[in-house]
Order: sequence, then C-alpha cells, then structure tokens
Amino acid sequence: MIEIRTPRLILRRWHDDDLVPMADINADSQVMRWIDDGSVRDLEHTAEAIEQWEEEWDEEGFGLFAVELLASGELAGFTGLSVPEFLPEVLPAVAISWRLGSQFWGQGYASEAAHATLEFALQDRGLDRVICIDRMGNDASENVIRKLGMEPELETEHPVYGYPLHVYAIDLTEFQA
Repeated sequence: MIEIRTPRLILRRWHDDDLVPMADINADSQVMRWIDDGSVRDLEHTAEAIEQWEEEWDEEGFGLFAVELLASGELAGFTGLSVPEFLPEVLPAVAISWRLGSQFWGQGYASEAAHATLEFALQDRGLDRVICIDRMGNDASENVIRKLGMEPELETEHPVYGYPLHVYAIDLTEFQA
C-alpha cells in the first residue's frame, strides 16, 4: 500500500469512509467552479469517480491520492496523477491535479500535497515528465503550479466546454525535491 507522509498530510489510497467527505467537496459550487462545466457532483457520481481512481491505481501504478490531514484525520480532498485522455493533443502524458475542500484553501495544503506527488511521480514511479492542465483564470491553481517549478508549454481549449486551458510541464532534470 502506497502512503506518503508530509509534515502535515498523509497521501494514501481511498477508504470507504472517504466517500461522504469527498462528495461534500464535490457538492461545493465554489470548489467545482473551475472543473468541467462547473456543475456540482452528487454522492453517486463521487462513488463512481473514486472507483475509477482506484482502477487507475491498479492499471497504471499511479492515481489520485486521498489527502488526509495528519493532525485531525479529516479528508481534505485529493491530489495525484492521471492520464489526461480528454485532451488527446498532450498524449502520451501524465498530469498532476488536485481538488481540496474550500475550508482547506489558503493554507499551503495543495502545494504540499502536489510537491509530494510530483516527487513520487518523478522519483518513485520513474516518469521523465509530468504536465498540469489548468483552466485560465484559476489563479490559486496557477500559484501552486509556479511553486512546483512547472513551465508553460501550450495554450489550448477544452475540447468539450471550449474554455481556454494552459498546459504546464516539468521534467526530471528540472525538478528539485
């Protein structure tokens, strides 16, 4: 079982009792504003998503980690790796992403979790390169991306929703653990 500990977080595989707190995060319109068409997601959709994330772990050897606060045991959201099938122009690629509950914003958790995930990708999983796909205007995510040392690579648009996207990248030679 893969588990990563940072000073304040545990990044781990998903547990059954993560469903309700993750569904609460997905039901927050403030959180979902930058994701797909901005629609909130219900318990059933969240259960299906967690099942898909776990399948990706089994198939790819990486996936989305549940992010747990070390001090309280609360589920803060996720961070992790996935293959961005929705954007064929960047393939083959592995993308890093994150989604935290709004009560956990502004405390450095996303940066801490993303940095640990990037280190996992490049050093543990042996990936040479990782990308991040960000909806233009999402300043909070762009701030995390800059902290990771990722550089702009491509501007494109979402193939379904049509809004502009930035694609950032970092390779193993540029990463500083």
